[in-house]
Amino acid sequence: MCGIFGYVGEGASFSSLIGGLSKLEYRGYDSCGVAAIDNQKLFLKKRAGKIQKLKEGLGEKMNKKTSLCILHTRWATHGRPNKINAHPHLDSQRKVALVHNGIIENFLPLKNQLIKEGYKFLTETDTEVIVCLIEKFYKKSLEDAVLKAIAKLKGSFALGVISLDQPDRVIAVRKDSPLIIGLSKEGNFLASDVPALLSFTKKAIYLKDQELAILEKERVKVFNFQKKAVKVKVEEIKVKAEEAEKKGYEHFMLKEIFEQPAVLRKILFLYCKGKNVHFSSFKLRDEYLKKVKKIFITACGTAYHAGYVAKYFLEKYCGVVVEIDTSSEFRYRKIKLGKEDLLLAISQSGETADTLAAVREAKKCGVKVLSICNVVGSSLVKESDAIISTLAGPEIGVASTKAYIAQVFCLYLFSLHLAKLKNTIKDRKIQEILSGLKKTPHYLQEILNDSRKIKRTANKFSRFGSFLFLGRGINYPSALEGALKLKEISYIPAEGYPAGEMKHGPIALIDEYRAVVCIAPRDQLYEKMVANMQEVKARKGKILTILNNDDREASTLSRQILYMPKVTNQDLSPFLVAVNLQLFAYFVAKNRGCEIDQPRNLAKSVTVE
Repeated sequence: MCGIFGYVGEGASFSSLIGGLSKLEYRGYDSCGVAAIDNQKLFLKKRAGKIQKLKEGLGEKMNKKTSLCILHTRWATHGRPNKINAHPHLDSQRKVALVHNGIIENFLPLKNQLIKEGYKFLTETDTEVIVCLIEKFYKKSLEDAVLKAIAKLKGSFALGVISLDQPDRVIAVRKDSPLIIGLSKEGNFLASDVPALLSFTKKAIYLKDQELAILEKERVKVFNFQKKAVKVKVEEIKVKAEEAEKKGYEHFMLKEIFEQPAVLRKILFLYCKGKNVHFSSFKLRDEYLKKVKKIFITACGTAYHAGYVAKYFLEKYCGVVVEIDTSSEFRYRKIKLGKEDLLLAISQSGETADTLAAVREAKKCGVKVLSICNVVGSSLVKESDAIISTLAGPEIGVASTKAYIAQVFCLYLFSLHLAKLKNTIKDRKIQEILSGLKKTPHYLQEILNDSRKIKRTANKFSRFGSFLFLGRGINYPSALEGALKLKEISYIPAEGYPAGEMKHGPIALIDEYRAVVCIAPRDQLYEKMVANMQEVKARKGKILTILNNDDREASTLSRQILYMPKVTNQDLSPFLVAVNLQLFAYFVAKNRGCEIDQPRNLAKSVTVE
C-alpha cells in the first residue's frame, strides 16, 4: 500500500519529484505530502485527496529545486484520510520528517508509554509513534536513532527519514514492505515501486528484508539491522518508461485490457520452444516434479481466481490432488504438508503480505515453492524455489486485468509441462492443446475489435443495482472474477456463484431488478447451464449471457449476449470470458462516472495484513 518517494542530490525540482510520486498513486490516493530542505529549514506541505491537490498547494514552489526530499501518497490504515494524518510526519522540534508504508502492530502500548514520557501526539496514525521514538533516541547519528527506534517496533514497515541536522542523507529502512533505491549521476532516489524511478534512472538496488540504507548524493551504503555492512547488487531496470504511460487511452485499465494479446504472444515466444513448453531458469528438478502428488495453491483477490482456474487444469491433465485457499486463510491453517508436495504462490506484485506469510509458513515444513509473479525482483520471487515470470509488464490500473490473463496462461503452460513429466497425457494431445493456446491472442483480439458491442450492452445494464454471476466447472472462477471486477470499479454489489448451487439460496434474490450474468460456453456442462438460465428467466431475472458465437439454444433465453469465438478446446474459455467481463465492468463503471484506475478504498499492492 502507500507510495514512498525520496531524493538526495545536486538538486531536483519539486515538479519532477512530484511527477515521480504520481507514478505511485495507484498504491494509495487518499492523501499525500512532501517534506524537504528549503532555505535551511524543514519545509512541509500535506493535503487530503489526490496528488493534484498537493501540486496546487505547492503553487510557485513547483518550479524550485531541493537537494533533499521525501514524499508520500497514502492508503489509510490507522486514522482517517485527512490532512493531519497525511505523511510525512514530523517530530516535535520539526527537525525530523518520516514517511511510512506498513502497519505497526504494537503502536498503542508504545504510544501510551511515550505519552507518559511527555510526548504529544497530533495524529491518529501508528506512524507518529516511529517519529517520536526517533526523536527520543536522536543524539548525533540519525541512522543510530532509526535503528534504536525500529528495534521497538512490531509489524511491517518501509521508511524514509530525513533530518534538518543531516541535510545530506536519506535513511531508508525495509521490513516486510518493499523499498527500492535508484542510482543516478545527479543523485539517488528512494521508491516503493519501480514506476517512480523510470524517469530518473535505469539502475536500482532492491533492498532486502531487514536492511537499512543511507542514501547520499554520490553514494549509497547498506547495512543490516545490526549495522553490519552488506554487499549490494545493482540491477538494471528493464521496464521502459513508456510502458507505465497511458499511450492515448483514457484509462490505464482500458490500455491494459487491450495489451493482453501482446502479453500472451510474449509468453508463448519465451516459454513455447518448438513443440514443448520450456521454462528457462526453472530451478525445480524434473525428478522432484515427477513425484509431486499434491499441489497447494495460495493467492489473494484476482490472483486467487487465476489459481482456481489452474486447479482445473492441474487436476485434469496432471492427475494430482489440488487444494486452493486464500492466503489470508492458508497462513493460519494447520495443514499437513509433505516434502513431496508443491506450493504454488501467485501474486502480481510479489509483495502481497498474506501470500508472503503463507509461503513462509509452508517453507517451515520443507515444501518447495513455485511462484507465479510479474515482478522479478520482488520478495516472493526471492523467497521461492522457482519462478514463472508472467511477463505482463507494469500494471498501473488497480483492478487487475492483463496480470490475471498472464497468470492463468502461465499456469496452463505449467500444467502441460508437469503433465509431460508425469506422462499423464500423450505428446500428441499436448501438441493439440498448444496449437489451440497459440491461437488465443487472436481470439482475444477478435473480442477487443468488437468492444463497441460490449459497450452498448454495458449501457443497458448500468442501471441495475446488483448482479449475480453464474458459472460452472472451469468458468466458476470466471464468475468470481467477473463479479470482483464489477465490484472493484463500479461499486455495484455483485456476487459470483457456482450455478449448480443457485437453488441452495441465491435463487431467493432473483427478481426483475437483479441482473444475472450467465457464463455458458458449449462445454460438457452446457445443458446444465441452460437449465439454470431457464430457472432465472422463470423468476424474471434479467439475463446477460456469454456464449460461443454459434450458439442457438441459450441465446433464446437471454436479454443480451456477449459472444466469444468458437473454440474446439473449451479450456480456453476462461481467457475469452475474462476479456468480455473486463470490458463490461469498465464500461459500466465509466457510465456511472466512477474512478476507474483508482477506485475508492483500494490500492494496487496489499503489503499489509
